[in-house]
Amino acid sequence: MPSRYPGSISQDWEPVVLHKSKAKAQDLRDPKAVNQALRSGAPVQTIKKSEGGSNKKAAAPPVNPRKLDEGTEPAALDRVGPEVRHAIQKARLEKKLSQSDLAKQINERPQVVQEYENGKAVPNQAVLAKMERALGVKLRGKISK
Repeated sequence: MPSRYPGSISQDWEPVVLHKSKAKAQDLRDPKAVNQALRSGAPVQTIKKSEGGSNKKAAAPPVNPRKLDEGTEPAALDRVGPEVRHAIQKARLEKKLSQSDLAKQINERPQVVQEYENGKAVPNQAVLAKMERALGVKLRGKISK
């Protein structure tokens, strides 16, 4: 059977000395360690941090929030126009459907239909297409009166 270690194996009788590890910074800040150092007469350094314990940032020039919003935010989103709102309501009432019935037919929440009829919704082409199919009216593109 082959040997695992090439060459001869000998014992090492040299003494091994283990040293205590250096104290970590977190341990040095521990109140118990500080009190013990004070009692033993060891030098203890205390430093007051200028902004220690506060959540303040460096003083920056004041920025007008309105200018910031105007510069970064896109223009207001288009809402459903009055022609589309009235066309949805008129077609739904002609078919004698409630808002929740129409919502069930187009697989949307009743709140979505309500937002479209109140003009608060941002137009979604997929939802408008479902409403067109369910109500049988044209809601997208040019609406003729």
